[in-house]
Amino acid sequence: MKDSRLAMNPNKLVQYLEKPPEEFTKEDLIKFIEAHNIQMVNFRFVGGDGRLKTLNFVITGRSQLDRLLSAGERVDGSSLFSYIDAASSDLYAVPRYKTAFVNPFAPIPTVDILCSYYTKDGNPLASSPENVLRKAHEVLKGSTGLTLEAMGELEYYVLSGKQDLYPTKSQKGYQESSPFCKWETLRCEAMQAIAQAGGNIKYGHSEVGYISGEEHDFEQNEIEFVPVPVEDAADQIVVARWVLRMIGYKYGVAVSFAPKIAVGHAGNGMHVHTRLMKDGKNVMVSDNGLTDIARKAVAGYLTLAPSLTAFGNTVPLSFLRLVPHQEAPTNICWGDTNRSVLVRVPLGWQNVGGMIRDANPQEKEASSEYSESQTVEFRCPDGSANVHFLMAGLAVAARHGLEMGDALEVAHKLYVDVNIFSSEHKGMQQTLPQLPTSCWESAECLLRDRHVYERDGVFPPLVVDGLARTLKCYDDKDLSERYYGKGDQIKRLVDEYLHQS
Repeated sequence: MKDSRLAMNPNKLVQYLEKPPEEFTKEDLIKFIEAHNIQMVNFRFVGGDGRLKTLNFVITGRSQLDRLLSAGERVDGSSLFSYIDAASSDLYAVPRYKTAFVNPFAPIPTVDILCSYYTKDGNPLASSPENVLRKAHEVLKGSTGLTLEAMGELEYYVLSGKQDLYPTKSQKGYQESSPFCKWETLRCEAMQAIAQAGGNIKYGHSEVGYISGEEHDFEQNEIEFVPVPVEDAADQIVVARWVLRMIGYKYGVAVSFAPKIAVGHAGNGMHVHTRLMKDGKNVMVSDNGLTDIARKAVAGYLTLAPSLTAFGNTVPLSFLRLVPHQEAPTNICWGDTNRSVLVRVPLGWQNVGGMIRDANPQEKEASSEYSESQTVEFRCPDGSANVHFLMAGLAVAARHGLEMGDALEVAHKLYVDVNIFSSEHKGMQQTLPQLPTSCWESAECLLRDRHVYERDGVFPPLVVDGLARTLKCYDDKDLSERYYGKGDQIKRLVDEYLHQS
């Protein structure tokens, strides 16, 4: 009997090969390509700007295909990464078989594969985003015996022509249905394509942001994933961003992940949920709620939060989003089901097994517990994030928290159970640590904490220096003060970074 998890998997290679992606071999890919008359292979790899790059190959025969899948191909590292010198820039791009998928957009049958970078000596390029993340996870596993799973909430705006029928009110777009949500079809089409490309999707919906302009409308949507190993979580976000842009291009509309589109309107966040696992079990939760492991990890996230913005909030627009009263955090604190905090513990299906039977009296059995779903959510990253570096930073922060001698005290001190943006609790904001207010300040925080990220060779010094240098080049100190009330200047800033992420 076929495994239904494989037979129903949207990835065509999984269906045909009847095995999960992590078991794909070179011969499996060749078998699929021959059986389905695949005529091209695309190598995909993440550049220094966080976007997917592409090498196209026309398949000319089995021996050529075998060599391609066995040895990879050369690429120019100096054109992909600013910190690689042109005098010694050749790198190898080597395919990772588990990432293979049928390209949903190619005009001829094509298989795409994500790649990792290797040096002239055949070693992983220590400074490339996917290898930094791999190293961060290996160090976490080696020092704690725990693995990190993560998933992102990918928010984006669809920028289209003026829509007069069934208008939506400003800031009232949350989970609207079509026809009030104009781009549900685009979202659903993207979700299907992302799933076919290996993305593990939880759900999609329209988000709160809706901006009605004189000539254009801006509608916010979100696609949320499920927790997977942290390396896969990063891969599926970069693929998803590519898919959304491709489908937006097909529809003749722009899709933007920019952190801020207009002042006073919701920006694009990219909240990241994490959970620590051991032997397939979520160790962040027990019958009594959050474990000490979870609280220590939270303490690590909070302690390194200012420098984590160097990976998750990478353009000046990021700090026009991190302002009070927009459900974007500004203070370093955490709490349960509290959207005013930096680290939130969302509902986790604990001790609620009778809900389904109550809603459906015909059911004789109560639903099973799903407490394994419990995560903690890091809420300050946005659509500008270099997602592989961000996930690596969170792995470093989780380990840091688990090894901090005072982690539980830090977690206790920074726990809040009120809306800190409300007027009655305004004074609390003054007592809590603050996130950076500019890329410049974020860079300073990264340089201050660099010893934590560079420990055990996770983040190479040249990466830390390069990121800090890029952030400081924006020269955005006092950005909010300089741009306050200056709508034309803010619009020019938005236009500059609308598609940079």
